[in-house]
Amino acid sequence: MMLTRHLLDNKTFSFSRMCFLVKCLKRLKSSQQWLSRQKADPYVEKAKIYNYRCRSAFKLLEMNEKTNILTPGLTVVDLGASPGSWTQVAVQKTNADGADPTKPRGSVLSIDKLQIFPIEGATIMSNMDFSTIDAHDKVVEALGGKKVDVVLSDMAPSATGVKELDKDRIIGLCYMAIRFAALVSRIDGNLLFKVWDGKEVPILEMDLERFYKNIKILKPKASRSESSEKFILARGFRGIQRPLENGRWG
Repeated sequence: MMLTRHLLDNKTFSFSRMCFLVKCLKRLKSSQQWLSRQKADPYVEKAKIYNYRCRSAFKLLEMNEKTNILTPGLTVVDLGASPGSWTQVAVQKTNADGADPTKPRGSVLSIDKLQIFPIEGATIMSNMDFSTIDAHDKVVEALGGKKVDVVLSDMAPSATGVKELDKDRIIGLCYMAIRFAALVSRIDGNLLFKVWDGKEVPILEMDLERFYKNIKILKPKASRSESSEKFILARGFRGIQRPLENGRWG
């Protein structure tokens, strides 16, 4: 009996060790593929040259070139901003750092659960969940009564490897961004956020049409061809109906 149990324990141990080794090999292969892709990616090198924190800066630069949603003097909030490349672009395009004294000076506020190292011209709120009431109150306070012209979001959840679950999670982030934008945006303000392609996207677009005048799908060249990501630009915020004291809706 003891010998049988010993053999079973050894088999179990061997099987567990084999599974562990297989997982390690998969991770090693994935890491090697990622490194190879990074070396071959021209946007990675460009990010270093232009001092952007990551290659995603060029996605926003390209989309802004086509849509012109970021201009000097605007107030911008960047959700899930870490490490801060979209914030860097927003600061440059809105003149939030005052680099050009001949143009209006905008303002950029960036928020993330993770740490964001300082960026000149931006107000940084690290280690903060934008979906909470506390975060919303702090954002409103930091804005000093100003309404927001543009809400940006390049957020995506950490991949679990389960395709449907990952899609559900990013859709959840999208709706959080929409809700936040509705609470802080001025009338005719804009919202730009990332989503992964799927059957939920048309429903998301229909929901956005209730609050925005125009919805457009964007796929910048800087977005990798094998990636299912795309961006939704919602323009012309209509506002939200709020009950007034006399019982009528505004």
